[in-house]
Amino acid sequence: MNQYKTIEIKNGKLKMTVANLGGIITKLMVPDSKGKLGNVMLGHDNVEDYLTKSKSFFGCLIGRISNRISNGVFKLEGKTYKIAKNEAAFGNHLHGGNVGFDKVIWDMKECQGDNWKGVQLHYLSKDMEEGFPGNLDVTVYYKLTNDNSLLIEYFANTDKPTLCSLTQHAYFNLSAGKSATILDHELQVDSDFYTPCDKKYRPTGEVLKSEKTPMDFSKPKVLGAVINAFKDTFWKDSNGGIDHNFVLKNSLGVMKPVAALSDPTSGRKMIVSTTEPAIQVYTGNFLDGSILSPQGKKYGKHAGICLETQHYPDSTTQQHFPSIELYPFETYSTATQYHFNC
Repeated sequence: MNQYKTIEIKNGKLKMTVANLGGIITKLMVPDSKGKLGNVMLGHDNVEDYLTKSKSFFGCLIGRISNRISNGVFKLEGKTYKIAKNEAAFGNHLHGGNVGFDKVIWDMKECQGDNWKGVQLHYLSKDMEEGFPGNLDVTVYYKLTNDNSLLIEYFANTDKPTLCSLTQHAYFNLSAGKSATILDHELQVDSDFYTPCDKKYRPTGEVLKSEKTPMDFSKPKVLGAVINAFKDTFWKDSNGGIDHNFVLKNSLGVMKPVAALSDPTSGRKMIVSTTEPAIQVYTGNFLDGSILSPQGKKYGKHAGICLETQHYPDSTTQQHFPSIELYPFETYSTATQYHFNC
C-alpha cells in the first residue's frame, strides 16, 4: 500500500495539492491577469520524486530548524548537542538534518472554517530525533482563504527545552512556467538591514544596512538586473544570485506585509505577510537543469525564488539574534500569508 497521499483543496480562485510526505505543496494554481490558472510552484508530478529526484526542498515544510546551524553544534541549558552536518561541504547543519520534516510522513486531513478551506498537518518529532531534545508536537495549517490567499499557521509544543524554527520552502515562479527563470520578476522587501555570511554560508554576526548596496529592495527591483549587475562581486559567494537573510521591519508576532513579488508576463502579483522577524530570499542559484518539471522542462538556475519567512540563521551561535529556543511552558506560534491579486 502506497504510504504517500495527496489532498486537493479549492477555494475562491485558488487550488492547491498537498502531500503527506514533508507537508509538500505540490501545486498551487493561481489565475493570471486573463483568468487562466497556472501552477506557480516548482515541483514534481509524483510524490516519490521528491525523495529520489530532488534535493532542493521543493515546496516542503522545514524543521525542526530552518536554515543553518554552523558546525552542527549548539548549546542549550548548559548542555552541548551535536547534530548532523548534512551540508557536508561547509560543515553546517541545514534545514533539520538528514531526515528533517521535509522527509517524514505527516498526519493529514481536510479542514475548513468560516472564510477558508484547507489542510491540517500533524507530526510528533520524538525526543532526540535528528539530535534535538524533547518531544516536539507540531501542527501546521494550510488555508486557502476567501480573499485568494494561502495562509500558513504553525504551532508547536515541547516537553523539554529545545529549538524550533519552522518555514515553508516553496519555490515560486509567477509565470507558471512560461518563463524559464524569475529574472524578470520584480521584488520588494520591507527591510533596511541584512545579516551577511562568510563563504561557508555562516552568519558573521553583523547586522548591516542595506541602503546603497545590492541588498536594498526597499523599492521594487527587477531581479535579473540586480543579480547580473553584481553576480561576480556581491553575489559571487552565493553562486551568482541572492541567498540572504533580510531583517524585516515588523515587530515579532505582528502579521504585516513584508515583501511583494510580481511577474510582468502573467500579471500575477504576490504579497507576503508574516509574524516572523526575517525572510530568506533565495533565487534558485544551485538549480542546475538536472531536475525536470512535470512538463519535461529543465529547472535551471534561477527557475524559482524562495521567500522563506524565518528567524535569523544560526541563532544558536549568534546569541544577539532573536532566540529560537522553545520551553515546555510555551507554545510556538507563527504565521505567514501569500496573497494573490486575482
